Amino acid sequence: MDEGKKTVPGDDPYSRVDYRRFVAWPERILREAPFLKEILERAPQRSVIDLGCGTGEHSRFLAGEGFQALGIDRSETMLAKAQEKPLPPNLQFVLGEIQSLGKVVKDRFGAAISLGNTLVHLTERQDLERVFASLAHVLEPEGIFLFQILNYERIFEKNIRYLPLNFRREEDGEIIFVRLMEFLDEGRIRFCPTTLKYNPLADSPVQVVRSRMTQLRGWRRADLIPLLQSAGFSILSIHGDMKGGPFEPGDSHDLVLVAQKGADNG
Repeated sequence: MDEGKKTVPGDDPYSRVDYRRFVAWPERILREAPFLKEILERAPQRSVIDLGCGTGEHSRFLAGEGFQALGIDRSETMLAKAQEKPLPPNLQFVLGEIQSLGKVVKDRFGAAISLGNTLVHLTERQDLERVFASLAHVLEPEGIFLFQILNYERIFEKNIRYLPLNFRREEDGEIIFVRLMEFLDEGRIRFCPTTLKYNPLADSPVQVVRSRMTQLRGWRRADLIPLLQSAGFSILSIHGDMKGGPFEPGDSHDLVLVAQKGADNG
């Protein structure tokens, strides 16, 4: 395997935030499954790349549906969690940067997904251009690309400074996942995911378990669509959630975009 930029555990920013713990994955997969399958059935072959796969739940689901699935992520910590259970023969995880798919992906795929706000971790326009160009190179002609990020048109317009709290009950209290946002120039966001421990019987009822700071870029439709088109993709549909609902700029919580690689591109 020709890996992309390797992330060593000590430098892995995602080692300090256990996202898997705060997502009700069975319920989420059940909710998203009909739309995912409907879109991916349009692909020219039953193979899919999961860009920024994290702990691999979507990749495992699609492998279970009969797709040849490849999950790619830059975080060794996330990929270690993704591989805690044995992998079926049609599922693989690789370490690498999604901007350099050609370094880790040697085969052609029928589709690609990027779910869970992955693309906003790319803060420079040229990084997005590299992702879309690399993706066009590894997708089959008429391949499908489905991605979901938060709807930053709504977030900026309504000055939303935090995402919904997540709670998990433990024997001696609760774990609370807090995600704070501070707006910077040019759509950039200072993002602070923090895990708190709440125990009402302790001397200090609230403790910070872990916290980190990173920068995001709140990409919007007007940013993304021209870059996709420049890479040879056409836009098939735009939705406001992973159930295929309509996109309302001021109200939808998500921006979900379905694109298709041109038949003669790459």
